[in-house]
Order: sequence, then structure tokens, then C-alpha cells
Amino acid sequence: MTRAILGFGFALVCMGVAFGDEPNKDAKPNPDAHYHLGPDSLPQEGVPRGEIRGPFVLPSQAYPGTQHTYWVYVPAQYDPAVPAALMVFQDGQAFKNEKGDMRAQNVMDNLIFRREIPVMIGVFINPGRRPDQPEPDSHNWGDRDTNRPTEYNSLDDRYARVVTEELLPALEKDYNVSKDPEARGIGGSSSGAIAAFTVAWQRPDQFRKVLSNVGSFTNIRGGHAYPDIIRSSEKKPIRVFLCDGRNDNRGVRNGKYDPAWDWFLQNVRMKDALTEKGYDVNYSWGMNAHGQKFGGAILPEMMRWLWRDGPVATDPDDAVERDFRRPAAGR
Repeated sequence: MTRAILGFGFALVCMGVAFGDEPNKDAKPNPDAHYHLGPDSLPQEGVPRGEIRGPFVLPSQAYPGTQHTYWVYVPAQYDPAVPAALMVFQDGQAFKNEKGDMRAQNVMDNLIFRREIPVMIGVFINPGRRPDQPEPDSHNWGDRDTNRPTEYNSLDDRYARVVTEELLPALEKDYNVSKDPEARGIGGSSSGAIAAFTVAWQRPDQFRKVLSNVGSFTNIRGGHAYPDIIRSSEKKPIRVFLCDGRNDNRGVRNGKYDPAWDWFLQNVRMKDALTEKGYDVNYSWGMNAHGQKFGGAILPEMMRWLWRDGPVATDPDDAVERDFRRPAAGR
């Protein structure tokens, strides 16, 4: 029976070829085809799962008339008596999407459990919008009908104020978040990535770890100036992981090439400027297009690298250090 089915399938293939249905030899391969989520991005048996709370709505003073929706990830190991690290993700709907490309809550569950990153509160915050505007979702991230372009792509300090002066005080009312800027990270994709960098650049007293996936360091609102700004400015105590792909948007507009609109080139320029200035920077270049396929596949490694200096004990008799992190008492 098996042989018969295989034979029938082979016959159909041959018929397809005979009738001119062979694959188009000129078709370009999908640059994202080889990027898949690994086990660290998926729920694993025996790993305590954190809780995502929300949505919550935060009125904005930095952008009057707008509000930000956010969700809070609370790991199973969170103990209110112990200050927790913090990781803030822009375009929160995309990073927490259970069927999406990032699934950051699963990554944090798995890595916290195995002591590969500290116990941390995660925040998934969406770009600001007026109450009459739609909430960004997986089909519409809000570039055309929310405040996303202004907030994320501008190089001023207003979005940093949203995070440090509006979001942080709201979090600190309910959670014991570490005051140490070394224990605070921020990240995003595309315009959310340049927004994350801008927050850390403007407020290194509050955030010192930046995760950037296909960052829009381009001339949407002057982001291509960052490499020169970095070189001409005093070095700041921030750590950055950049990832992008050779098939990201490459700057052809109206039939002409404009390097200021070349995402991959500008990410490489960011890496070069940060490296020359002596920053703690890591980077990875894939084949990917503009999106989250490659970034999602390597998100666990990006998180491990950014948080690699978490406290450890080297005492061989420390049974707690050699065990997985268990849920906190009462959880």
C-alpha cells in the first residue's frame, strides 16, 4: 500500500512536469525560509510558566491626548521581597504574540528557569494612540493610524519620558523592580528597535541593555545620523545587540538607491560606530528580510548575551545555585 501511494504521488509529479508545472527556476528563494523557532522559544514540559497580566492603559503626558496599552509578564520565580530585573519590549503585541515570531514570554520562562538570565519582569508596551484609534495588532502595527512613527523614529527624548517617567512609576506601584540601570533592558524590532536604542541613549541612568532586531536606523526621521552622533558623543554605559539581514529593505526608492534608506547598511554602520567607540556590542547578520523571523530564531541567544553578567555563585556545594529556579513561595 505504501509503495502504491508513493508511486501514485511520483506519477502526479511526473504529470505535473509533463504539463509544464515545474517550479519557476527564476523565482527568488524566500530569505526567511530557514529561520525557525527552537525549543527555548516554545513552552517546555516541567518549566514553570510566568503570567501575563493586562492589558493596562497608561495616559501619556509626553504625548498629550494619547495612551499606551501594555502587558506585564511576571515569572513564576518572582518574589516581591527581591528586586527583579526588567525587560521592556516595544510593539508589545508582536513580542508576546503566542503564535508570533518572538514569543518572548516563552524565552524568559525557559532561560529564567535554567539560570541563564536573571529573574525579570517583562513589559510589552504598544505605541501610543488616541482613544479613537485602533490598537496595533499582528496585521497592523500602527504606522498609519497611531502615534508609532512619531514616538519610535524621532531622536528626541519624548518617548524616553514615556518609558522612564510614565511606565516605570506605574510598574513600581505593583512590582519590586530593580533600581539598578544595569538590571534594566529594552528592545524592539524595526522602528521599535531604534526607539529602544533612543531610550537607552537618552536615559542610560535608567536603561543600559538594548536589543535591536532589524532596527530602523534609517532616514525615517533622521535615524541614519546615529553612527555620526555615536562617534561624536561621549561614550555611554550601554550594551547593544544588533541583528539584521542582507535582504532587509535595501534603500531603493522610486528606482534610485538611497543609502540613508538602506536598513542593512545602516545597521552595519551602527555596529561599526559602536565598535570604534569601544561599546559592548554584539551583532549577527542573517539572510532575512525585514521582519522577525531571524530575530525570533536567535532571541534566546540575544537575551543570554545581554544578560550574561548576572550574579552567579561558584561554590560547588551551593545546592541552590546548581538547581533550576523553582516558583517563588506561594506561587
